[in-house]
Amino acid sequence: MHHTTDNRPALLLAMGPGIADRLLTERHRTRLTALTRTDPHLVAHDLAAPTGPVAEALADAQILLTCWGAPPLTKDVLDAAPRLRAVVHAAGSVKHHVTDACWQRGIAVTSAAAANALPVAEYTLAAILFAGKDVLRSAQRYAELRTAPEWLGESDRTGNYRRTVGLVGASRIGRRVIELLRPFDFEVLLYDPYVSGTEAVALGVEPVSLDELCARSSIVSVHAPQLPETQHMIGAPELALMPTGATLVNTARGSLVDEPALLAELLSGRLHAVLDVTDPELPPPDSPLYALPNVLLTPHIAGSLGNELYRMADQALDEVERFVSGVPFADPVHPLSLGRSA
Repeated sequence: MHHTTDNRPALLLAMGPGIADRLLTERHRTRLTALTRTDPHLVAHDLAAPTGPVAEALADAQILLTCWGAPPLTKDVLDAAPRLRAVVHAAGSVKHHVTDACWQRGIAVTSAAAANALPVAEYTLAAILFAGKDVLRSAQRYAELRTAPEWLGESDRTGNYRRTVGLVGASRIGRRVIELLRPFDFEVLLYDPYVSGTEAVALGVEPVSLDELCARSSIVSVHAPQLPETQHMIGAPELALMPTGATLVNTARGSLVDEPALLAELLSGRLHAVLDVTDPELPPPDSPLYALPNVLLTPHIAGSLGNELYRMADQALDEVERFVSGVPFADPVHPLSLGRSA
């Protein structure tokens, strides 16, 4: 259906089943149809079918709007999409569907990683503040006693005044956490081999080695990408350096932490943990993590959920608008940076 007068670019939605209904409100769909030629209710879960409405839309599409569960953009898929010029991803990492073939064709890629970083950083801030106040243990102790505890005697190590927080990785999320920690009286340490001392000082943090960070921090929060070299970067030696009573917060990826080594520290009661991710992703039903009193375990909820998906949709549609207006993406993804990012 080529209208000679309609020079809006054609757009196709491509993402996992059920995602589009959670990502896009009527407001988003209205904006999408104003900016592009699209069927806002046609969502491709698979791009390999040779015929049908998806195949027709793919052949015409200049923009793909993707989200979680988007099918991989293989060479065959790209051959069926000769007009494709841009992939706008309304979520974080593009590694699962943007292939080398996309980069070889010079397709422009953008993601809403910046929007997705915000809720993760907010969750982390809450975890840090609650860990510093010893909230988990206090709540459990209160439930056991059902009377006022001896606060003065029991809480001498509690509080967030001049507490030392160690951040592992100045990723987008790590940097957002640094910003969110500014109003508080924390001493913030950073371990990131890619950040220079000058840049760390500009960020308002103290650059240190991973060992020094673990030894000095009463709360360690992990924000590094999942790469071969970051596998188990927090292992038994690093955990052993952490002071007794310290808390490990992980909102990144379970594989960054050696989980058996962490479990040993948690079972002994020496360390505490706030874990939004684990390795495996779903702990087995008999995992001690579910019931340990010194562990707050959540089912990967730190990233965008519920109304937070609309923030990613808004950022993606802003990028679609830039493409339509002929201006560069505000937040492009570069193939070279993917080696050191999530």
